[in-house]
Amino acid sequence: MHYDIPTEGRIPLLDITIPIHWDNHAILMFAIWFVLVPVAVILLRFGKIRPTPYGIPRGTPKWAWPEFPWSFHKYALYTAITLALAGAGFAMMLSGGFSGTLHAWFGLATILLGLGQAISAWFRGSHGGRKAPASDPEDRTTWGGDHFDMAPQRWWFEAYHKTSGYFALFSAGGAVATGLSQFWMPGIAIAFGGTVLAGLVASILLQGRGHNHDTYSSVYGYHPENPFNRRRYREMIKAQDMKP
Repeated sequence: MHYDIPTEGRIPLLDITIPIHWDNHAILMFAIWFVLVPVAVILLRFGKIRPTPYGIPRGTPKWAWPEFPWSFHKYALYTAITLALAGAGFAMMLSGGFSGTLHAWFGLATILLGLGQAISAWFRGSHGGRKAPASDPEDRTTWGGDHFDMAPQRWWFEAYHKTSGYFALFSAGGAVATGLSQFWMPGIAIAFGGTVLAGLVASILLQGRGHNHDTYSSVYGYHPENPFNRRRYREMIKAQDMKP
């Protein structure tokens, strides 16, 4: 379907008409979804510390290593969805609403999946563990928390958050590709291919060098008395017993 891209749009509140610079929209959205978001994802995926018996040391500041990857991931994604909502909303206002093009549908899917990421974080549950401020490091009975105990709430949060995040990046890729088919920008096209290739190579190298540590073991440690470690050990033994 042919779609004529408007070159100017009206701002209702100010009752003025301004020229539309779609290259600014493209640069903003590309920077959000293929610079900021991938950095936040890769940093958390491969920036976790190597597991120790009790995980991240108690009292580590949120913006100091090894807490930094989690803090950056959280606030970078909140920033990303805020900017993406603003960029999409402004584009729709100036172009007269939802265009119904393939680019618009991919963009809408990306925004909704990104918004779901932000909302789902509110339901991740409490942390707990030996490092929690309210815990007594010498009293294991005070270490309870949704993440430390890997309660169903936390389990399903991770299942949704991780899976939906990859779908959001896939949708963002579709939005970039279809956007370029409507409004060709060689610089964005080259940068798109370059960032995808760079992300692939970096992920392979970091995975191959053993930097993808298990989240639970990295945060809380591999101590056998940790609840999720006990559960995984029982499941491993059960699976071995079921072998013929």
